[in-house]
Amino acid sequence: MPKVNLVSKKFYWTKHAKEKIRYYGLSENRVKRVFRHPQRVEEGVAENTWAAMQSAGSKGHPYEIWIMYQVKKEVVKIISAWRYPGKTKPGDRVPVPDEILAELGIGRQ
Repeated sequence: MPKVNLVSKKFYWTKHAKEKIRYYGLSENRVKRVFRHPQRVEEGVAENTWAAMQSAGSKGHPYEIWIMYQVKKEVVKIISAWRYPGKTKPGDRVPVPDEILAELGIGRQ
């Protein structure tokens, strides 16, 4: 993951990210919190992207909040955000829903 000065970064939200935030009932602040304090960061499925995750939910109903982003100079471009039901293991493929991949024009690798 590239070194990032978390305080001075400006956020740019793609139309897709805004739609997914609304769809999954997230807020921009929640997404920023995932970016600033991720439990895990993996290489993203698109070129030059990263995926970050935080666990959420309860012990009986765990889920993860994932974001896909790019960092360019002083801007963090939020590409997408989603909820994944359950828990993933470090090193596993980033669990991007198929409809998000299709909407972004990215094929499964």
